[in-house]
Amino acid sequence: MKDLKIQPYLIFNGQCEAAIDFYRQALDAEVEMMMRFKECPDPLPDMNMDEIGERIMHASLRVHGNVLMLSDGCGESGKFEGISLSINLKDTEMAKQLFDNLAADGKVNMPLSKTFWSPLFGMVEDRFGVSWMVNIEAEQNAGA
Repeated sequence: MKDLKIQPYLIFNGQCEAAIDFYRQALDAEVEMMMRFKECPDPLPDMNMDEIGERIMHASLRVHGNVLMLSDGCGESGKFEGISLSINLKDTEMAKQLFDNLAADGKVNMPLSKTFWSPLFGMVEDRFGVSWMVNIEAEQNAGA
């Protein structure tokens, strides 16, 4: 099981391309792959390409060594409820920058501040409704 990877797959219901552009800027993400529905080599018979052809069928972003997958989906709601993506860092300045970037036109649910588990932690909902937690990893006690 050491090869097991869990990768978030976010459905944006028509806003995927805007989300990709946003995350490229906010998180310094790189587009690894992007396919529109009109580029599908084996489209489903009920796909109306006039409606969905330009939408993103699948995209993969590389975010500082991590993979984030995105799509416009096939009719899913695009609501992100009951889940947060957690960014864990050691660099305080990078944490502040990423938090501010994600908060642009979004909503700060908990400003970056010291907690009992972290020297800096905050929660933000970006402009697409995706919830993020930004956390500075506390240094481990050498004697523990």
